[in-house]
Amino acid sequence: MKNLFAVFCVTLCAAHASAQSPVFAAHGRTIDASLGYSYLTRSDSYSNRVGLSGADASLTIGLHSRLAIRADLGYVRATNVGGSRRHSDILSYLGGPVFYPTVHRRLVTYVHGLAGAARVTGPILLNGGGSIAGAWVNKFAWAVGGGVEYWISDSVAVRIGADYLRTSYFEAASVIKAQNNIRTAVAVVYFFGKHSRLGR
Repeated sequence: MKNLFAVFCVTLCAAHASAQSPVFAAHGRTIDASLGYSYLTRSDSYSNRVGLSGADASLTIGLHSRLAIRADLGYVRATNVGGSRRHSDILSYLGGPVFYPTVHRRLVTYVHGLAGAARVTGPILLNGGGSIAGAWVNKFAWAVGGGVEYWISDSVAVRIGADYLRTSYFEAASVIKAQNNIRTAVAVVYFFGKHSRLGR
């Protein structure tokens, strides 16, 4: 009888532990997707700043409570660049690790380092005024930056971030030079899964 009682207790405890497993699973892999507004300033051929605006989207897969991998897609555009009546745009597609230095119930901070490529289009401005017909460059690009995520609910947050984005474009005809860009973004983030906040 005592042996039967012992087996019953072990079985009950095992069942109880199994029922609790989804709670621990919430601390593992999480997935979130974001979509929002992005503003970018870049230097043109003569160190003037050009402002471009558009959209930014990302998909983040959490590997650990403090570490994730992010894929980021951004598109920004400006019209009448340098008075040329031509537009300029940047399409960036990057990916890389994300680290979360601080994690609180409502507020999370993050830093990331992303690498990939960017397609940059626009006029080639000439010294003294004027421009050459629009051109485009698709080359290696990278970004480093960070920001904050503020939780509105268990599944929705607002993300505010800023990056230094390095791209390339024509300095003059047939001369391609690195571009220094500052990109800011505000996005709505949706976290998949039940009570996703536990995954951070």
